[in-house]
Amino acid sequence: MAAAPTQFAYVLVCPSPHHGTTLRFLPQFPCSKRTALYTYSGNPRFSLGSVSCSAANKPSPSADISSSAKIRSEVLSPFRSLRMFFYLAFVASGALGGFIAATQLIGALTNPSRAAEVSDTLKNLGIDIGAVSLFAFLYIRENKAKNAQVARLVREECLSRLKVRIDEKRIIPVSSLRGIARLVILAGPGSFIKESYKLSEPYTEGLLDRAVLVVPFATDGELPSFEFQENQDLELEELTKRRRRVWQLLPVFVSEWSKWLDEQKKLSNVSSDSPVYMSLRMDGRVRGSGVGYPPWNAFVAQLPPVKGLWSGLLDGMDGRVL
Repeated sequence: MAAAPTQFAYVLVCPSPHHGTTLRFLPQFPCSKRTALYTYSGNPRFSLGSVSCSAANKPSPSADISSSAKIRSEVLSPFRSLRMFFYLAFVASGALGGFIAATQLIGALTNPSRAAEVSDTLKNLGIDIGAVSLFAFLYIRENKAKNAQVARLVREECLSRLKVRIDEKRIIPVSSLRGIARLVILAGPGSFIKESYKLSEPYTEGLLDRAVLVVPFATDGELPSFEFQENQDLELEELTKRRRRVWQLLPVFVSEWSKWLDEQKKLSNVSSDSPVYMSLRMDGRVRGSGVGYPPWNAFVAQLPPVKGLWSGLLDGMDGRVL
């Protein structure tokens, strides 16, 4: 099979007065992958460059994600398939018994000499109908739970393949942070991100001790510049560095993040323009979400620290999965 051709697009690199560099793609050079970078370390001047885009940058097909989610679902609920098999077997057995009882009832009703058998046949038919109804209900409920679990796992698999920028040289998938950090994804206009940043300031120490890292996604493209002021005081300087660590992650391939967030809002019946937050557990699964500002104080109160006496024992105590 021939390799997918690599496309090139020319971009105009422009320094932004608020948050780094703006990349403008020239329309006459289409590119299959448009990457928005929020940081830039070069000189504040205009320059013309190129970005290469190939099929390797594209996420894996949904079939691969769905297959992986089904495998994880089997691991999380190993006896569900066995239960569903027995439910179907009991439904089939009850349906067969009901069919036999129905034919016997018809024969008893048409033959006056077998009138004494009608009451027993009706009883058997009622038992069969009850068994079919019960096990059909259990099967449908189990199947709904399975579909809901697979949908959650598909959502988490898609999220794990999204990319974040750690610094100017490193871009990693979200899955690389499993077991290392608890991510809090913020999605909203720049004013929402800025206010969330200010509200998190009193809880910086507690958030970092619990390995909470923030991924701010500005839906209007106006990511605010976080004010990490340099200070001569060593204690304040250390606090500034810790705050920078909490807010160091930035989303890459913005179109993919936007698509994923729009799908989650649609599934949750939330309007597309509503600012939302999403909290992940240490294992990368969704712990909580909501509309509006994230409850920083609740994160500090509910999540165990990742260091100290209880770090290993409480690693899984991140709350139930949504």
